[in-house]
Amino acid sequence: MTNPGRIARRVETPRIVVSAPSSGVGKTTVTLGLIGALKARGFRVAAFKCGPDYLDPTYHRRATGSPSHNLDGWMMGREAVLATFARASHGADVAVIEGMMGLFDGTTPRADEGSTAEIAKWLGAPVMLVVDASGMARSIAAVARGFASFDPALRLAGIVANRIGGRGHLQILTEACEETRVLGGFPESAGDAFPERHLGLLRADENALPDARLAAWSATAAQWLDLDAIIEIAKSAGAIELAADSVAATVGGGAAARCRIGIADDDAFHFYYAYNLASLEAAGAELVRFSPAHDQHLPAADGLYFGGGYPEACAAELSANHAMIDAIRAFAAAGRPIYAECGGLMYLARAIRTPDGKSWPMAEIVPGEAVMGGALAAIGYVEVETNRESIIGPAGTRFRGHQFRYSALEDAGEKIPRIYTASPRWGGAAFNEGFSIGNVLASYIHAHWASNPAIAARFVEACVRARSGR
Repeated sequence: MTNPGRIARRVETPRIVVSAPSSGVGKTTVTLGLIGALKARGFRVAAFKCGPDYLDPTYHRRATGSPSHNLDGWMMGREAVLATFARASHGADVAVIEGMMGLFDGTTPRADEGSTAEIAKWLGAPVMLVVDASGMARSIAAVARGFASFDPALRLAGIVANRIGGRGHLQILTEACEETRVLGGFPESAGDAFPERHLGLLRADENALPDARLAAWSATAAQWLDLDAIIEIAKSAGAIELAADSVAATVGGGAAARCRIGIADDDAFHFYYAYNLASLEAAGAELVRFSPAHDQHLPAADGLYFGGGYPEACAAELSANHAMIDAIRAFAAAGRPIYAECGGLMYLARAIRTPDGKSWPMAEIVPGEAVMGGALAAIGYVEVETNRESIIGPAGTRFRGHQFRYSALEDAGEKIPRIYTASPRWGGAAFNEGFSIGNVLASYIHAHWASNPAIAARFVEACVRARSGR
């Protein structure tokens, strides 16, 4: 419980968590349908994603029209999670929080650290459990009872039966579930199935996920879910009390612009934690978006930020845009700060080798070739400590982040300093990463700056120094 003497704000936004027993059950489909159905009723909806996933928030943004924010217990910590929720849900009529994996799955098998359950308890939010009910009848009651009783501190408010056969099937499931309310279902429909994803991922644009499919999911939710009951459940969530220092860290308007930072944003690069971008603005950066694949010129900027994405899927366009590559090389040679993560690192490498074996020349700022493989090369949380000064802070700077990649950097050599010592959260040997070349810092790790809020300010300061020629 927060000390009442330090309370800065009470947050009373109605909220509900959409979770499931495991991955692949249909959480995202139900979440997007619910958001659409609520918006059709005139509700202003704020969307959130539990865990480190940077793709589902892009789907949420399509559905809501505004940024979706990650809430990750391990990378962010409780106070930053609460403050992020307070800021991003301000002015909303209801918040919909999509879970990750299974409800109780997190960073350890013996506790709820890093899980959806942890976030739900921190937010005091009721949980709606999506269950794959295909081929299921009375057994749904056993699933509901198990999840409802497993953690008494968590409130399981209802079940959504996904992939049902029709109204008769839903009626059977409803009668079987005497102790937990069935809030409706989603009928099985191959035509409305979630599209296949590129290497497990897919950008949430109109080509990949047509507006018609989003509209179909919204119509299904409006017809098949008990929206009145879901709204009342969301309204039953109690107030959240935030401490003054946590509010100050992540809530409030940005400072007056002191520098401009170019944000790569196109089909190749679009994975960013919203917290990181908001932190740059709060530290005094004006963010200017540009397309490395299609623009011929860099925007007027003092620093550049390349996030993750699919540079391998856009390798031909990126490689052919010589004007942009030359501009980025000149930018780096002039000593201006460049920060790159995952796909950004691949773009700054000598080349990207796609699964067909073709090697596409890239910016050649970081030595080595990013080689795509057919299986995951790395996945999971890491904790990082730097061993020398860089554009994100002095030696000893620590932060937490996440990896999810199918490529590896080969032939990088040992001459370029690797300034990260990264320790995997789930065990395994620490490894050296983080390529530092002048004022360029590139890594496969997606850092979440809530784990060290000073990083955004230090990156802005590096950009300000570059702007003034110091």
